[in-house]
Amino acid sequence: MGLNLDPTWLFLSLFPGGAGFVLIVYGKKRERWIHVLFGALFTVYPFFTESSTMLVLVGVALGAALWWLVRAGY
Repeated sequence: MGLNLDPTWLFLSLFPGGAGFVLIVYGKKRERWIHVLFGALFTVYPFFTESSTMLVLVGVALGAALWWLVRAGY
């Protein structure tokens, strides 16, 4: 896994990082640890994706999992 300097990937990776930061702050403030966990995942996962497609797919999967867990009462 090398350094990815694709401009599309760099631009798209800003969104999950920002969303992760917001989730961490929100989760800590409201003591919702599922939000803190997913915030950390959103912040870290772009480092492990090599293409823009995988970046988007993993982000959508994480978002859907968070939505499902919140709806389930976690």
